[in-house]
Amino acid sequence: MSNHTAIVRWKSSGSNFLKGQYSREHTWTFDGGLSVPASPSPSIVPAPWSNAANVDPEEAFVAAVSSCHMLFYLMFAYKNGFQVDSYEDEAVGTMTKNERGLLWLSSIQLNPRVVYGGEKRPTAEDEERLHHLSHEQCFIANSIKSDVTVGRKR
Repeated sequence: MSNHTAIVRWKSSGSNFLKGQYSREHTWTFDGGLSVPASPSPSIVPAPWSNAANVDPEEAFVAAVSSCHMLFYLMFAYKNGFQVDSYEDEAVGTMTKNERGLLWLSSIQLNPRVVYGGEKRPTAEDEERLHHLSHEQCFIANSIKSDVTVGRKR
């Protein structure tokens, strides 16, 4: 149906690669041309071989789930006549070990705070239904095995 491209680039800085003393900083370039500085999480690879200011794959994964959910939520809200003025989500991914002892992002907790305008306001049940539909339709959530839950914040 469609392809989505990301180019990941890394280049040696001339450090001692064979001793594991090399920067893992790299860039992600997306099909629209945006380049993002990336690095492993300092919780996985300590500085100076990582850069906490850059986006790490785990953060990007959590952000992708949250962003996809939000985009569907906004669509379902407008289709139901609810004016959304702002949407903010402080999503949290939790890394644990699986049954083979390997690290994975086992769960993602979405914590959306939605502010509504206009005269028609959703009930708690409306919001729960919109979040359920959003999770059900989210392409990213449908592509992963991590447990995704939604906690509501106002």
